[in-house]
Amino acid sequence: MSDPDTAQLRFRPHHFLCALGYQGKGYSAAFTRNMDRIVQDGLRGEDGDGVEIAVVARTDSVCGPCPHRRGELCESQEKIEGLDTRHAAALNLSAGDRLSWGEAKARIRARVKPGDLGVICQSCQWLEYGMCETALRRLHEATGPSD
Repeated sequence: MSDPDTAQLRFRPHHFLCALGYQGKGYSAAFTRNMDRIVQDGLRGEDGDGVEIAVVARTDSVCGPCPHRRGELCESQEKIEGLDTRHAAALNLSAGDRLSWGEAKARIRARVKPGDLGVICQSCQWLEYGMCETALRRLHEATGPSD
């Protein structure tokens, strides 16, 4: 397995679903600009499905400009660890794994059904807005029924 730090993007487990549901909102202007670059310009770009992502167990490419970041941790570290634990289990991810965005979306589709986010995203302040649930439903509808 390759060094996760050499991948173009590094995601902690819960950021896979955050990227799927991202709709141009964030914690600060700098955070939103960074997410726009990662998601809108990268993952949703023409070659987005081929973007390689390394799974990490610490702050990642999304966390860089977050106002809640405290070095390699988050000021809400306990909450974030819970989110990461539930997402890693749901998506069968471990630190050091590498996958393309296309593979990540296929894994999300296969392993996370509409309605599951209430459990795996429990405690996320963005859950109540429904952006991730809408994106998850669209992912399932775009690809048809599960096998």
